[in-house]
Amino acid sequence: MTQLRLHNTATRKVEPFAPIDPDNVRMYVCGPTVYDRAHLGNARPVLVFDVLYRLLRHLYGPDHVTYVRNFTDVDDKIIARAAESGRPIDTITEETTRWYLEDMAALGALEPSHMPRATQYIPQMVAMIEGLIAKGHAYAAEGHVLFAVDSYAAYGRLSGRSVDDMIAGARVEVAPYKRNPMDFVLWKPAAEGEPGWDSPWGRGRPGWHIECSAMSYELLGESFDIHGGGGDLMFPHHENEIAQSCCAHPGGGFAKVWLHNEMLQVEGKKMSKSLGNFFTVRDLLDQGYPGEVIRFVMLSTHYRKPMDWTEKKAKEAEAELSKFLTMVSRVEASNLPRSFVESLCDDLNCPSAITEMRRLYKAGDCSGLKAAMDFFGFNLGGIAYFADALPNEAASLRVFEEQLSSLRANAMQTKDFSALDRLKAALIEAGVEVQMSKAGVTLKPQAGFDPAKLEALK
Repeated sequence: MTQLRLHNTATRKVEPFAPIDPDNVRMYVCGPTVYDRAHLGNARPVLVFDVLYRLLRHLYGPDHVTYVRNFTDVDDKIIARAAESGRPIDTITEETTRWYLEDMAALGALEPSHMPRATQYIPQMVAMIEGLIAKGHAYAAEGHVLFAVDSYAAYGRLSGRSVDDMIAGARVEVAPYKRNPMDFVLWKPAAEGEPGWDSPWGRGRPGWHIECSAMSYELLGESFDIHGGGGDLMFPHHENEIAQSCCAHPGGGFAKVWLHNEMLQVEGKKMSKSLGNFFTVRDLLDQGYPGEVIRFVMLSTHYRKPMDWTEKKAKEAEAELSKFLTMVSRVEASNLPRSFVESLCDDLNCPSAITEMRRLYKAGDCSGLKAAMDFFGFNLGGIAYFADALPNEAASLRVFEEQLSSLRANAMQTKDFSALDRLKAALIEAGVEVQMSKAGVTLKPQAGFDPAKLEALK
C-alpha cells in the first residue's frame, strides 16, 4: 500500500498517516449552519474532504472508513432568519439542508457515512456539560454554563497562540458572569419564542462548540483519526472542541490529525457581497457552470493554498474536461494508475494528480484516465453539458467526412490526390482515425483526439 502522508495542523508537519484502527478509519468534518444557500467558499472543504474520503476508501476499503459531517440546525443565525422571514425554524432548516445536499451532489461529492443534526443530540450535549462541571472544567452562571479556559493548560496549542494573544486578537463576549474573558458558552438560556430544551440549568440551547464534541464522541469515540474543516474554524471552534473533549474524556486523545483547508477568493479578491463577487454554488450552477467544472477548478489548487475562482479557470476546465471525455467515453476503467495514487498520498496533492491525468491523456492511456476521472468524481456522462459534447464532435467530424468524400471523388477523376492526402494527414494528426472504403468515408476519434485542431482545419 502506498504510504499516505498528511499535514497535521497540530504539529505543523507533514506526517505519515497511521490509523488508530485500520479496520475502522474515522474522520469528522465540521459541516454547515443551515440557514441559507451554501456559498462557493462552503464548497471547498466539502470537495477537499470528499477526495480524502475517496482516498481512504481506496487505501483501506469502503467498509473500513467512517466519515461524519454534521449539520448545525440550532443557531443564532437560524433564529434571526426565522424572525426576518416569519417562517418556522424547522421549515428553514429542512429546506436549506435539502438545498445543501442537492448542491454538493451536483459537485460530485459523496454523502458521508453519518450526517448528524445538532438537535438530535441535545441529551448527549447536556450529559457532556454535566460531566465537565463535575470535573471542575465548567461552571453555571445566570442560566449559562461556561467552559473554564484556565482549567485546560493546553488551550491554544492548535492555533499556536497564548491566551493573552487570543484575547487581544479576538472579539470575545464581555459578560459579568464570566470568570475569564476567554471562557466560552456551553449552554445558554432560550428567550421567549426561541427553540429550547429543558436542562439542569433551565430551558435553553447548546453553544456552538459543544455540538461537534458530543456528536463526534457518540459516532466515532473519544479518539479518532482525522478532524477537518476550513482554516477559519481553527480558532475558536476547533480550539474549543479540543479543550472540552479532552477534559470530558481525559483518557482519549480526541483527534489525532488536524487538517485545515485555506480560504477561497473570486478573481483575486475576498468574496463578499459588498464587492459584488459573492456566489452561492446554486448561482454558478444556474449560470450554466456544470458541477464538474466547479469541482475541477476547486481541486486544481492545493488545499493548503488560497483558491482563486476565475472565469478564465472555469473556461479552461470546460475545455479540458471535454477533451478528456472524448477519450474515455468509449472505454472501461482500469485499476487506478499508481502515479495518480502516489500524488494524492502526498498530502492530498490534487493538482499533481490532475497533472497525472494530463499525462495519461497525452500517453493515450484511455482506461487509466477513465479510472482517475471516476475516482475524482468526474462522472461526466451524467451531466447534460458534457453528454452533448460527443454528438457535437460527431457533427464536426461529419463535415470532414463530406469534405473527404468530395475530395476523394475529384481525386479519382483528376488523379491528383494531394488535397485529399493533406486533409487526411491533418485529421490523423488531430487524433482521428480515417477509414475509406467503397461504402464511403468514416471518421472516429481516437486516443489523443484534440478537438481544437479540428477548428484550425475549418
